[in-house]
Parts: sequence; C-alpha cells; structure tokens
Amino acid sequence: MTDEEQLSRLLRAGHPCVSILTYEEAQALNLIRSTAVELKLELLEWSILRGLRDGLVAASPVVNNTEHPAAALYFLSTISRQVVVIMLDLVPHLKDERTMRALREAVEAFAKDGSTLVLVDAASELPPAVRAMATPLDLSLPGEAELRKIVTDTVRSCGTRVPIEIDLNAAEYQAIIRNLRGLSARQARQVVRDAVCEDHRLDAHDLNAMLAEKRRLVAGDGLLQYVQSPVGIDEVGGLRRLKFWLEQRKQSVGDDAAAFGIEAPRGILMLGVQGAGKSLAAKAVATAWHRPLLRMDVGALYDKFIGESERRLRDALRQAEMMAPIILWIDEIEKAFASAAAQSADGGLSKRMFGALLTWMQERTAPVFVVATANDIDALPPELLRKGRFDEIFFVDLPDADARSMIFAIHLKRRRRDPRKFDLERLSKAAEGFSGAEIEQGILSALQACFTSRVELTTEALEAALGASPPLSRVMKERVEWLRSWARGRCVPAD
Repeated sequence: MTDEEQLSRLLRAGHPCVSILTYEEAQALNLIRSTAVELKLELLEWSILRGLRDGLVAASPVVNNTEHPAAALYFLSTISRQVVVIMLDLVPHLKDERTMRALREAVEAFAKDGSTLVLVDAASELPPAVRAMATPLDLSLPGEAELRKIVTDTVRSCGTRVPIEIDLNAAEYQAIIRNLRGLSARQARQVVRDAVCEDHRLDAHDLNAMLAEKRRLVAGDGLLQYVQSPVGIDEVGGLRRLKFWLEQRKQSVGDDAAAFGIEAPRGILMLGVQGAGKSLAAKAVATAWHRPLLRMDVGALYDKFIGESERRLRDALRQAEMMAPIILWIDEIEKAFASAAAQSADGGLSKRMFGALLTWMQERTAPVFVVATANDIDALPPELLRKGRFDEIFFVDLPDADARSMIFAIHLKRRRRDPRKFDLERLSKAAEGFSGAEIEQGILSALQACFTSRVELTTEALEAALGASPPLSRVMKERVEWLRSWARGRCVPAD
C-alpha cells in the first residue's frame, strides 16, 4: 500500500495514536493534511511555538493556553467529536510526568471518539509507554513514477526564474531517475536543483555530479556507504571459478532471462583465509555487472537504545531495496551477528537482528545482489550457511602459483613497473603461502627500501622483502589447515 492508503486505513479504523518518526517533516505534514481532506476529517495541529490551531488554515487563531504540551493534551482529551490531531516534536517533552499523563488520557479519550493523534517526531525512538500505545507508520521513499514527477516539477520551478535547457536522451534520463532512487523527495529535489543551478542545463554531464551528491547524502546516516569500485574483474588474480560463475550469472539479470524462467541471482557468501581477496572480489562484482556498490557498516547498526538497532537494520535494507539494482556488500558478516550463534549477554539483540536479515534475504523481491564475506567460520550461525540463503558459498583459499604470478603482475603494473622485467615465476615460488594482500605489502616494502637506497626495484629486492616477513599461513598454520579441511565438501573452491 502507498503511504496515503496506509494512513487512510489507520484513520478510518480509529487508531487513537499513530507515530511517524522521520526527518522529512514536510512530507509527513502533506501526507496527513491530504488524507484528512480526502476523508473530510477535522484537522488540528500543535507545536511548542504556536500551540494548538487549525491544521488546514495557515492563519487560523490559536486555542488559548495550549502552548504547553500538557495543556494542549488536556484540552484535546475534552473534545467529544472526531478529529485528527498532529503534534510536532512531542517526544522530548514526554520526560515531564504531567505531559506523559496528559498524553495517556488524551489517547484513551480518542479511542472512545474514533479520533487519531498523529505524533510526528525526528526522534529515533519512542518511550516504551508510548511505543505500546502508538501504531508506527514509516514513510516510504519515492518510487520511479514519483521521481519522474519530482524531476519535471523541480526543473519547471527553476525555469520560472531562468530558462533551463534540457538535453537528455531516454537512456540518460532513465540514468538520472536511477541515480535518485533511495533519496527522500526533499533530497531528490535538492539534487536536481544543484544540477541545474550553475549552468541552467540538465544534460548527461550532470550524471556524475548527481551521483556524487547522492553518495554524500547516503553516507550521512552511516548505514550504507557508497564504495568506489574501479577494480575490473581482470585485476583480481586467481579466483577463476568465481569469475566464471559471475560471468555466467551476469546474463541472468535481464528481462530475457526472467522470460526464460531464470530467477535473478540473489547473492554469494565468500569464506576463507584473511587477505585472500574476498573484499577485492566484491568490488569486482560491482564493476563486472555495472551496478553501484554499497557497503553496509554493520558496526553502525547497533545502538544503545532498545529497538533502535532493529530499526536501523530495517532502514538500511529498505534503502538498499529502493536504490536497486545494486550490489550490497556485507563485509565480515560474522562480526555483526556472531552472538546469534551462541548464548550472549545482549538480551537476544543479535538473534533478532540476524533473524530480520535472514527473513529479508529469503523474501526480498528487489534486485539487490548480496555479497557477504567472512573470515571466522566458527562465529557464523549455521542458518546462514543453509542452501537457499545464497546462490553459492565460495571458499577463497591462498593463491596458487599461477595466481601469485598474476597478482605480482597486477600490482607491479599498478605501480608503473613493467612485469616483463621481473622473474614472475621465481617471485611466485618465493611467495608460496602468501595471500594477495601479503604479496602487495611485500611489493610496497620493497619499493620503500629501494626508494630509500635510491636504487631501482628488482626481483632480488622483492624476494628479500618477502623473506623478511613470514605469511599468516605459517604463523597460523594449524588454523589455515583447519579452514581448508572444513571447506572441503562444504564450499565451492573459488579457484
């Protein structure tokens, strides 16, 4: 249902208290006002500055002595007719015992008369007593049709002052709409205004600027982070089976695949040795499939307030769906939900969060491809490894000789060195047991040593740098062998 349909149903059903927690106050007010007009209901509005007044007439007089929230709520509890009342930013005032008592009595009176009190707050959480009596209503982000209208109306509005020249073909216009997905209506309007305010044009050159502005806005809440993903699939050494799988599934994301009866791929889980290239592969997936890459910051999900962590997770997943098609990267997923696999002292929070994620992964319909990476297999809840959660579970092992040679060539070329001038076979043998990340660090160490000595980088210098630092596979030999033993028969080798 749309927001209008949901609110209309709540008002017609006589819900005595509805809570809208949002930063988009103007959107919430427009929704409530239009719904009240449609249902022909009397509307009142309260704020700490203006007191209680008519919610549809801007210059309406204020009801005497209703500036204090407790006084306004007491007055509302004496009304014996059906009304809809908006109260703005009431939650901070509920620390006052009189205001809390007045709210409870007003809600009780509204339940008898079929009236509705709508609380619109920017607070992140309601007090437990209010949460028990209030029906939550989450505002949805604009869909494609609404975004098209926002772009049209905003350009037309800007064009009333200075003519706006539009030079877009159908594909470019669709790209603009796609870039605006996941933003609120207010944010989308501002992004469009920013795009046309300088040169009074809307064309293909605005695409990158709009995407950069969207990255800034999305990063503001700390839940989903845009990740630049210039890494091409050819810049990842090894992982041949994973690359082949991705190339095959790349053809399964279009409408022709759906018509053939193929469901779009849902995600992969990559387990394995730390530093073996799991995170790099996640970036390569986004580049190979030409989709934006968003990283979920699992650390930012947890909050000290009861119920807030679950809300943050729901918000992050909802935003990911609204921005689809995307690649959603959940890095080191075991750190976020490790306590879900055992008894914990967090009151069951990890289990609830993990359950919400599993439900979303199972039931989502939006084209969000999940790439989850994990290092600590022991910490993963067994439900996550069940077939059906992911399309495939890959084990990323240490690179073999050919993959190590490729990794050396990639990193040398990236640092403006000709790989043909180095003995890659000799270096590959010297780096046996090294991960891709450790090979890169070896090259960086050799470069630093050569720069200090004012000599050119050589195969011998690289060998010396590799020999100076033993790899993790030797330091934690037993752990790596256990990982390989565990993955055998349970996971698909990535290489």
